[in-house]
Amino acid sequence: MDNVSEANARQAQAWNTNAEFWDARMDESHDFFRLLAWPASERLLALKPDQQVLDIACGNGVSSRALARLGANVLALDFAENMIEAARRREQPGPGVIDYRVLDATDEQALCNLGEGRFDATLCTMALMDIADLDPLMAALTRVLKPAGCFVFSMLHPCFNNPSTIQMGEIEDRDGDLVTTWSVKVSRYMTTERRGGLAMPDQPVPHTYFHRPLSKLLGIAFNAGFVLDAMEEQAFPPENRGGSTIFSWNGHFAEIPPVLVCRLRLAR
Repeated sequence: MDNVSEANARQAQAWNTNAEFWDARMDESHDFFRLLAWPASERLLALKPDQQVLDIACGNGVSSRALARLGANVLALDFAENMIEAARRREQPGPGVIDYRVLDATDEQALCNLGEGRFDATLCTMALMDIADLDPLMAALTRVLKPAGCFVFSMLHPCFNNPSTIQMGEIEDRDGDLVTTWSVKVSRYMTTERRGGLAMPDQPVPHTYFHRPLSKLLGIAFNAGFVLDAMEEQAFPPENRGGSTIFSWNGHFAEIPPVLVCRLRLAR
């Protein structure tokens, strides 16, 4: 298996390759962002105008633009140059400003160089499971955040939406009525795992998912000096039906959350 630096380099290459495809499909109207990740993130951030926010692994800037519309001044980072180029092309005038930069979230020193105690909040939208090594990131965030600052992240729910889960539909003849039960089968959870996958159907090349159980994921944050003070598990409402296949999350899985959103604060 590749070491961490090699895995990180391969991940950057994959996202540079996928950038144009991703940018054409990921915007403020995408259901995972619009209904799951962003509303909870906005609640947990509780931003005030003119606050300084660091947006980590910003991709094509969908979350950065949402932050700027709230009046935040945003420093947005991604290690894929093509993603940053796409984000800059989509930039819109708003009450807040966005500074896009190419920077690797696994480079602790580069993150610290952004400024000690500079940011009121940091955000990572649906990307923490794409980052090869979280220890440098968590360590750096404890330094760049203001003492009362927070780190909010959304991600694929590691319990129900990891590389080893299978979405299922089973038909039962229940007293003459054909009833379909939709469920998720989990075959692997406790062991950390790297596995290639597609975030969207027909994505040009797979990227790597870095699965971590909650104890490992949050343990990295706790060891760095964070505490968890809010958490939301997000599932699609029953009335929302869509997606590209019958097994899309926004189809029949209203009782199973595919997205986890957490807020971390510095321990006092």
